[in-house]
Amino acid sequence: MVECSEYIVLLGSENKEVVRESAFKAGENNCVEAVPKLAELLQTNHLGIQEAVDSSLRKIGGKEVVQAVIPLLRSDDAPVRNLAMDILREVGNQDLSSLVELIHDEDADIRIFISDILGSTKSLLAVAPLCNALLKDPEVNVRYQAAVSLGELGMTEAIPSLNQAIGDEEWVQYSVIEALTKIGHASSVDALVKALDSASDLVASMIIDALGELGNVKAVTMLLKRMSDSPTALRNKIVKAVVKILGGKSLTLLSDDERERFRQYLLVALRDEDVEIQDAAIQGLAYVGGEEASRGILQIAGALDQDVDQDRLQLIISFLAEIGLTEALKVGLLGEDQGVAKVAVQVLSQIAPTECVEQNDICQVLMDAFWQVSLPLQRQIVSVVANRGRPQTKDFFIKVLNEHTDGTVLKSAVYLLGEKLQLAEVADDIFPLLDHQYDDVKEAALEACIAIGTADVQDRFREMFTSENPVNRLMAVYALGRFCSADNLAILQHAVEDEESDIRRVAVESLAAFPDDKGAWLPLVLQRLNDESKDVRLTVVEILGQHYGEDTIPHLIDALNDEDDWVIIRAMDALGQHSSQEAVPLIVDMLEDSNRFVVMKAIEALGNIGGSKAFSALLQVTNSDEYELVSAAEEAIARIQEAQE
Repeated sequence: MVECSEYIVLLGSENKEVVRESAFKAGENNCVEAVPKLAELLQTNHLGIQEAVDSSLRKIGGKEVVQAVIPLLRSDDAPVRNLAMDILREVGNQDLSSLVELIHDEDADIRIFISDILGSTKSLLAVAPLCNALLKDPEVNVRYQAAVSLGELGMTEAIPSLNQAIGDEEWVQYSVIEALTKIGHASSVDALVKALDSASDLVASMIIDALGELGNVKAVTMLLKRMSDSPTALRNKIVKAVVKILGGKSLTLLSDDERERFRQYLLVALRDEDVEIQDAAIQGLAYVGGEEASRGILQIAGALDQDVDQDRLQLIISFLAEIGLTEALKVGLLGEDQGVAKVAVQVLSQIAPTECVEQNDICQVLMDAFWQVSLPLQRQIVSVVANRGRPQTKDFFIKVLNEHTDGTVLKSAVYLLGEKLQLAEVADDIFPLLDHQYDDVKEAALEACIAIGTADVQDRFREMFTSENPVNRLMAVYALGRFCSADNLAILQHAVEDEESDIRRVAVESLAAFPDDKGAWLPLVLQRLNDESKDVRLTVVEILGQHYGEDTIPHLIDALNDEDDWVIIRAMDALGQHSSQEAVPLIVDMLEDSNRFVVMKAIEALGNIGGSKAFSALLQVTNSDEYELVSAAEEAIARIQEAQE
């Protein structure tokens, strides 16, 4: 084993790679004796060596490293000084006294460096020397850095000195305010507010932001008193701070005079270019606003990009909804600005989150506007009203159904009249939409007709089944199956023989949904287990799994011989789920299948079924060279073992 003394010798080599490797090794072996040489090498103009030395000095640490690196702070080489500072930021707390001694150094740069380093020590012992530098050092940059470091330390012991330093030069004030904000102690509120009297506009702005961040309620009264005498820009900052401290809702607790005065200030702040001030004003106006507030906020929201500004927009919409129904929303809804109109609909939908009521009839406002606005807005409106509408809105939707041609609009009308209200009187108007050019409109009309479900509607579907159009027959079978009426059984029995596979598949599903004993429909379903369409066979297997019993087991086992892998997989799933021992031999054979996914599902099924045969087969799989199969087999074996405990 190489001793540290040998590393020290190697550190003096002419070979740069030897020096670099030795520097790394000295750190790994904690060679404290090598620290002076390592510190010397930190000044080498070789990045690889500097990197190795830097790493090792940090690893070794201790008083020796601190004292060896401190002299490098005086280097004329900036990269060397920076490396030294970084190292001391990490290990300086291991010899704090050596650092503190330099806080009074004659060189102002050294005092700045030390003030910086002390901020990274996380030590309470660093607070006093930094406070002393903050209050007494003649160099402004030292005082600035001392305040920054006190903020980094975040210890309340620094508060008295920071409060005292708030009256220093503007450059120092910046860092003092930031430090007080980071520490966040209530005792700083008075000092910060008092400093407003003599502060420049820029510093005053920072103080107000700090008070907002501190969030102490006692600052509110002081800030409110200063609003009338403050310039607009500063007053807007105060508005933001007050809202941040109180929150919007608490503004309603102010006296009537204070609330009205503050509302006017909020309206002014609404026009500020600063987005954060705007948002604070919007939040406040949500609780003390009104028509003017609603109009101003609506204009801001309307100008936002619905995609880019999505989060902000949703927040603003919620605040507008808090204000409630206003003339501004009604006017905006009908205005030429489509951005504003779109937001108005979104706001109105939130004012009526679940249903429209007569006392605050948002639905009527939207319905009155419907025929006067553009198609995109009509789509928005009809969707909102359909989801929140009540029976009294039916005349509006019947008019829409009869006079509108847009598929999206028609879907909403069909939903309300058919699915929601189940109005038999509109069945004749909805039925023709089953021939609409768009599939989604057809689907909506189909669901609506099923929901209405009168005897007349069922008769029309029976008649539709005689159509030569396979889509019509498909819809008829789907609907008649949903009614679960014995009167439709004959049609469904006929449908399982239809030339279209989709119709056969839906007929099978419909038969299996009948509430009667499965003996009535099972033979018909089983006939399709050899259907030419794999989708039909797959549906049959899934149904057999759902209606599992002694009479379905043989057929599920037969399905393991299907030519389609997915049919096989679904059959294995069903047999595995119900622990069918009879299926084990065939499932074991599946372990040799060329389809990896089939093999994985076979392993899973055997683990679910359990028993000695499944266990033995799975043990054989664990001898495989394929990790994935072995892992799956081990999990399956574990399930079998757990089931026996």
